[in-house]
Amino acid sequence: MNPGEYRNLEAAEQRMWWFRGMRRILFQLLDPLAAQMPLARLLEIGCGTGAIARQISARYGWQVTPTDVSHHALHSAAALGSLRLLQCDTLRLPFPASTFDAVLSLDMLVHLEPGQESTAFAEFARVLKPGGLLILRAAAFHALRSRHSAYVGERQRFSRAQLTALAHRHGLHIHRATYANSLLLPIAFAKFRLWEPLTQAPPASAVSLGPPWLEALLYSALHAESAFLSTGRNLPLGQSILLLARKR
Repeated sequence: MNPGEYRNLEAAEQRMWWFRGMRRILFQLLDPLAAQMPLARLLEIGCGTGAIARQISARYGWQVTPTDVSHHALHSAAALGSLRLLQCDTLRLPFPASTFDAVLSLDMLVHLEPGQESTAFAEFARVLKPGGLLILRAAAFHALRSRHSAYVGERQRFSRAQLTALAHRHGLHIHRATYANSLLLPIAFAKFRLWEPLTQAPPASAVSLGPPWLEALLYSALHAESAFLSTGRNLPLGQSILLLARKR
């Protein structure tokens, strides 16, 4: 990822509407499963600033091993007081088979070259214990690529069908697969496919805090989606995909 993005994350990750809302959705899906895993060892792949690693450790009491291929990410995470950190390559994880109860990968898959996602899934499955849980989030649909996508070095996007097929191919049973950030999809499509090409805006980060009223309005959309997902139903379209799967 673009090293400059870590500074943006440090400044806005805790308070910006997108991060707050997507964390709420993630924990809404994960809470019922976490209750069944009181002493879990979790491997996070692509930890960034380490924010999620710290929150999962505090929320569930799990032993979290945050990793990232980027020394910029690990420097940022260490500066924020994260947990024990490890630099490693997603495609060659330095762990024995069946080491972890859970593997977490949030928005990392999009940075791999097309085709490498299959190797990544094979590594996820390899280091999971039988019955272990994969928790994955990825950006959805190539049509939603934006100047932010170009800025952070995004190489590909996915559909729910692609990710579920990858999971099945590598011996993972789907527990939940849903889109998210759905209510704002029409606005996002108009912005990314109409406004940005029209203005020919250069690549730039979208991670920054807006006015309080706008932050509250945008967050309310993700809050509503979290409530909907709590009923067990899935969203049919969205800007992100969340996949929870267990190793057979």
